[in-house]
Amino acid sequence: MTNEQNSDPLNFMRNMWGNMGFSLPGMIAPTFDLDELDKRIKDMKAVEGWLRMNLSMLQMTIQGLEMQRTTVSTVQTMGQMASNAARSMSAAPEEAPPAEEATASPLAGAAMWPWQMMDQIREQMQQHAESVSAEAASEPAAEKPASRRSKK
Repeated sequence: MTNEQNSDPLNFMRNMWGNMGFSLPGMIAPTFDLDELDKRIKDMKAVEGWLRMNLSMLQMTIQGLEMQRTTVSTVQTMGQMASNAARSMSAAPEEAPPAEEATASPLAGAAMWPWQMMDQIREQMQQHAESVSAEAASEPAAEKPASRRSKK
């Protein structure tokens, strides 16, 4: 038995790995059986496929969360813009909403926010155009400025 221990060059490594509580890995003592190698290759490819699937699922989850964050941020910004525009446009306080709308979720009319915001912008532009035309009509007709083109 001592003769076998001396002739086996990996005996020292086996003893060291065995004392640690787990066996010697296959890379140090490789197998020469083709069927065993094919089985290991097949197993490793299955693990590789499983890891790739998990990686792609993780990437899709991250992208979904990023899109959700962007959407929520955009909706919040649009809500702030709409409320700021409503405050700046209304000089007189508006009527109090009915009790049903006051208890409803603040996101209940979220689908109409873009439409309401476009309507508010249109009203602002119309008011601005009316004020500019009123100012132009109240000023006396001044001389038209000279053309900026140089005559050749």
